[in-house]
Formats: sequence, structure tokens, C-alpha cells
Amino acid sequence: MIRKALVVNESSRSVVVGVDGSSSARHAVRWAAREAECRRLMLVIVHVCALVPVAVPHAVALRRYQAALVEQGHQWLAEAAGAARESAPDVAVRTDLTGGSAADQLIGLSASAELMVLGSRGLGGFTGLVVGSTAVAVATHGHCPVVVVRGADAQTEPRQDGPVVVGVDGAPSSQMAISFAFQAAATRNAPLVAVHAVNDVPIAAVRRSAADRQPIELHDSRLLSQWLAEYQEKYPVVSVEQVVARDRPTHILLDHAKSARLVVVGSRGRGGFRGLLLGSTGQALIYHAACPVAVVPSPRP
Repeated sequence: MIRKALVVNESSRSVVVGVDGSSSARHAVRWAAREAECRRLMLVIVHVCALVPVAVPHAVALRRYQAALVEQGHQWLAEAAGAARESAPDVAVRTDLTGGSAADQLIGLSASAELMVLGSRGLGGFTGLVVGSTAVAVATHGHCPVVVVRGADAQTEPRQDGPVVVGVDGAPSSQMAISFAFQAAATRNAPLVAVHAVNDVPIAAVRRSAADRQPIELHDSRLLSQWLAEYQEKYPVVSVEQVVARDRPTHILLDHAKSARLVVVGSRGRGGFRGLLLGSTGQALIYHAACPVAVVPSPRP
């Protein structure tokens, strides 16, 4: 049986993961199961069927096709639930199947979820496509933090060692990203690398002398320390490395992602245009990072 809509109880927020039978979705389920177990939350595994409205003269054929889609969806959910319990034996798992647009349904669920987790590429993707359209849409419009689970390539399980890396620029969503990153590092007993790129254009290109750069570097280091101070006090067990980079934010974060277990960014940085929900750095990371990417939305009024 298929439901028209999904509702997650507000009083028991959960980790939600979308599945579609792809290897990327399987990686996402295992990642989400471990995360739900760490957070002591229920894992909700969701599959969305794109059902075509039934109308004559092809009603019988379409009903058979829809029944096959629903049956396949239930099979994928059962396989995903098994993988989740294998990765995190103590996690509570619920599965849901619904019809409609995958992006619309998952964005709706994100309003009451603690965390939304997706694979980087679904079965509907074209060969060579780096990331699925559903992942981009949900990361752009989601109401809660969205993690796009990526590895070194589409078939590789994401690494579970290395630091948590967070991009910091002082924007409101950056502050939310810092909080998310510290919590992630603390629950994983992992070090944290906080990266602040001074300018989109490297200062070296402006041909400033070392003497000219020194006061600027000192100012930016102090600024980064100020942004982190509240969270370092809250999470004293987290070892923090501060990096002030003379590079484009995208380039330096992609470089750090090669050895990270998770990269965290705000949904929109200081350089974002008004109305742009997902900044260029976030977009680049979910397309190209070699590890899972968490996109944390700005505080909503």
C-alpha cells in the first residue's frame, strides 16, 4: 500500500535518508544509520515512487507498471533497512514509501527532521553525472542540515577516519555550520579543522609584500579565533586546528576534503547574492568533494 504523504512526529525528530536502489544510496543508508545511532535518534528510510496518473485507454498497463514500481520500492526499503541494522545494530529503523516528486517529498520531510541524508547520485542519473538532481535540490531548499554522502568515487564507501572540516566566514549560516561541525567532531572523537579563506581572489595575486600581509594575517587569525571561541568552550574535548588560507574557499576546502571524514559549510556565505539559497562553495563541494558534505541552512526568521 502507498501513502500520499509522509509525516515525521515533531516530538521525536529523526535522521531521514532517501533511497532509490543505487550504490550511492546504500552508502548513504549506512552513513545515516551510524549517525542516527550516535545521536540516539530513529532512522527513517524513505523511497519516493514517481507514479504516473492512471487514465484510459492504458489504465490496466499503467496499474501493472505502478504495482511493479511499488513492489520494487518495498524491496529497496527492505534491503536498506537490513544494511542500516548491519551498520548500526542498535538503531531504531522505520521505512516509508510514498508517491510524488522525490525532491518535493524530501524537502517537506526536512522541516521536521534533525538531519537529511542523501546519496550523491541516483539511478536516474546519466553516466558521468557527478551528483544527482535530487541531492542538489534538497541541499538547496532543505529546512534542516543536509548531508550528501560522497566518497573518492561512486563505488567507494566514505572514509570513517580523518578530521571534520568546517568552512568559516562569519556569515549567519557559517555560525550554524560551526556548531554542527563541533558536535560532529565531538560525537566521533575526531579533530576539527576550521578553515577561513581570506578572499575569493588569492592575496598573493595582488603582489603584497610579506610585511604588508602580516597585520592582515594576524587580524584574520584573531577573527577566526573569535568565531570559534564559544564552541571551543562548549566542546573542550575537541582538538581544533585553525587554518587561515590564502586561496579561494572552494579550492582550499576541496583540498582538505581529500583527507577528511566530513566537510561542513553554511548554505550561503558572505559572498552570496540575495535570494541565492545555496552558495557557490556549497555547490562545488556537493559536486566534487571526496568525502561526505554537510550543508547547514541559515537561521530562518
